[in-house]
Amino acid sequence: MGVTQRRQDAKERKEEDAPSLGDMPAEEFRRHGHELIDWIADYFEHIDQLPVLAQIEPGDLKSQLPTSPPEQGESMEAILADVDRLIVPALTHWSHPSFFAYFATSTSAPGIFGELLSAAFDVKSMLWRTSPASTELEEVVLDWLRQMIGLDPGMSGIIYDTASVSSMHAIAAARERVEMRIREEGMSGRKDLPLLRVYASEQAHSSIEKGIITLGLGQRALRKIPTDKDFCMDVKALAAGIEEDKRAGFLPFCIVATVGTTSTSSIDPVPEIVQISEAHAMWVHVDAAYAGSAAVVPELRHVLDGCNRADSLVMNPHKWLFTPFDLSVLYCRHMDLLRRAFSLVPEYLRTPEQDKVRSGSDYGVQLGRRFRALKLWMIIRYFGHEGLAARIREHIRLAKLFASWIEESAEWELTAPVSLGLVCFRAYPDFRTESETARGKRLDALNEAIMHGLNATGKALLSHTKLHDKLVLRLSIGNIRTNERHVRQVWDLLNVQLHQLHPQTLGQ
Repeated sequence: MGVTQRRQDAKERKEEDAPSLGDMPAEEFRRHGHELIDWIADYFEHIDQLPVLAQIEPGDLKSQLPTSPPEQGESMEAILADVDRLIVPALTHWSHPSFFAYFATSTSAPGIFGELLSAAFDVKSMLWRTSPASTELEEVVLDWLRQMIGLDPGMSGIIYDTASVSSMHAIAAARERVEMRIREEGMSGRKDLPLLRVYASEQAHSSIEKGIITLGLGQRALRKIPTDKDFCMDVKALAAGIEEDKRAGFLPFCIVATVGTTSTSSIDPVPEIVQISEAHAMWVHVDAAYAGSAAVVPELRHVLDGCNRADSLVMNPHKWLFTPFDLSVLYCRHMDLLRRAFSLVPEYLRTPEQDKVRSGSDYGVQLGRRFRALKLWMIIRYFGHEGLAARIREHIRLAKLFASWIEESAEWELTAPVSLGLVCFRAYPDFRTESETARGKRLDALNEAIMHGLNATGKALLSHTKLHDKLVLRLSIGNIRTNERHVRQVWDLLNVQLHQLHPQTLGQ
């Protein structure tokens, strides 16, 4: 055999031995896919045994990871083993049934399947042509949801990622209605543009202020309105503030009402707010990110009273409709203004059907969008309207049950009304101190210590807020796997913490 032939044979053998440049082989994908579904099923089945709060210190995970990427590919066996060894211990488990912090949320099996399919399809939902299924399914499923929560057909929906982005887009549409050529000329350097004012309660979510900053309006554009004893917007203060700003030469253009505030789940008086807005030709945006889902329960539709007269409303199915994060829905009565605020179609995106269909990229800052509607469609179909309502109804029952234990105790007190799935409360033992100020500081310190002590056990997770300058604890129920046993356990844990930290309550 000549040298040339030997070189050719060696080259062919090398090519045969070379790894494929394509994707993971189908059989390997099937094998690991089955293993992963089994892993997820086991995760949910035994999640009770995991600590809710990650039991690590800052930097612990980073210290166990390589500082440079692998030169050669690694096996899925090794990668999945590291999920168990490294990732799971560093997780705070939002799907844990004893996760009661912030607004308790959870994913669900049909939603996970929807995410799996969405990842496989890898749709970029920017134009109807690039994503007919995503575009049209989104319109249908959001109309289903609109009917379920009792909004009128004049409200059209569009999906964004979070309520922060949904509210920012709503305020942008409201600004467009001002007709001051802000889209064309901007806001900086203009002497003909008065200060534009947005109004929200002092309990409104911080995302409203962030959205105002992002839109270039500036923090001084936001006027925060005081709240009443139940932490709802004071409509008399709102009306007075608008009149005062008009006299000062400002231009009031948008009011943000909240249905389900973050601290207390309070509901602003939307009917009265809308009436004020109509008198001044202002846009009303309703932030119902949390409480909007409660309206799928027929007897709770009153939480959205007045919202059919609003201009826009946001709700988050990823909060209380068991939808994997992220999926936020903006309903808007003036989709033409929303489109006018954001539509920009270069030549390379023009299509023959563009005037007959909706393209998602015309209604926001994003060009490409994920196929989020698929998971919500699968969830609504699997559970049905009645099934979703029943689960939310049960969460509210559990919250009121917990609140009843607070009311029956001499050592605890409720700090806000309980109407949905959130309970605000604090330990209130009999401190024998002379100064009211000193007593208040001791109560704040006690409640903070109770919260941190409970969270450190890994058996439950709570968060806190401040109401009337008092530190209070928050227990939110919204996880699809939470039942009465978990609520009873956290109540017992709270009392253990109280008695360990304040033995005087035991008469010691």
